[in-house]
Amino acid sequence: MSFIDNNNIRLSMKSLDYLWEKQRIASENIANNDTPGYKAKILKFEDELDKKLDIFRIAKMPNRKKIQKAIEESNMRVETSKAESTRMDGNNVNTDVEQIELARAQLQYQFQIAQINDQFARLRTVLGKR
Repeated sequence: MSFIDNNNIRLSMKSLDYLWEKQRIASENIANNDTPGYKAKILKFEDELDKKLDIFRIAKMPNRKKIQKAIEESNMRVETSKAESTRMDGNNVNTDVEQIELARAQLQYQFQIAQINDQFARLRTVLGKR
């Protein structure tokens, strides 16, 4: 087993991809706030990943390969918001919500990067390299 190629790193990488895309989607929604008829987009990922990993929460000895497969098979998908528009032009973007989601995704992204850095710092310590 490689120190770098483990499920913690895989999950962190998948999370970073999701958070990057979430920032892009929120920015796109904000940019289209004045576009008549534009429907906000929503990025779905967390629920699918949670369902795939849920079976391992009750297992006493989860299989590393199966967890790896669950992580790799969890995919993001972009959906169009079905929220009704309160505006006359049919646009349903709520900029307050989008800005909060953008800020949340940015903070989560920074946290995820810090987690990865901490993992590598621990590995360097174990290997005796500072």
